[in-house]
Amino acid sequence: MPSAPTSTMDRHTIDANFEAKLQAHAGIVRKVAGSYAWSPHDRDDLMQDIVAALWQAWPTYDINRPFSTWMYRVALNVAISNVRGETRRRRHHIAYDPDLHDCEASTQSHEDDEHLALLQRAMQSLDPMNRALLMLYLDERSHREIAEVLGISESNVGTKLTRLKDRLRTTLAAA
Repeated sequence: MPSAPTSTMDRHTIDANFEAKLQAHAGIVRKVAGSYAWSPHDRDDLMQDIVAALWQAWPTYDINRPFSTWMYRVALNVAISNVRGETRRRRHHIAYDPDLHDCEASTQSHEDDEHLALLQRAMQSLDPMNRALLMLYLDERSHREIAEVLGISESNVGTKLTRLKDRLRTTLAAA
């Protein structure tokens, strides 16, 4: 763990390093928040919680490890904790409403939009661990990176992905 800054200059350098890394990997925060919070307000709140947790955990970041892997791990822990907290508070299921999950406009075809909507509905039905697994897989992370982020073995990642793909094929074929 880095020692506490001894001067204003040291603190400024630490703040600038954190901010630069956060800006370079801001897509991770948006992606995780978009996968775990469905309304714009909830996504904004979750992104703020993730950034606060990243800042709080920043002194423990090991510069010898990839920042994006560390960032995913912190962000997913915050998101999953948030989901668990919401579940405890609400104790009921809110049906998926595609109008609440506002994706940015794109140049995709109508067929691509339909496939994306099916995938988003399938993702929402997944438990938080499988949702994280799928999101990391779709982000083309290696089994090793996924294992590190989720805190499971590489072989467990492969097994879980195989089962998840089979489950999604069945679900999407039935849709």
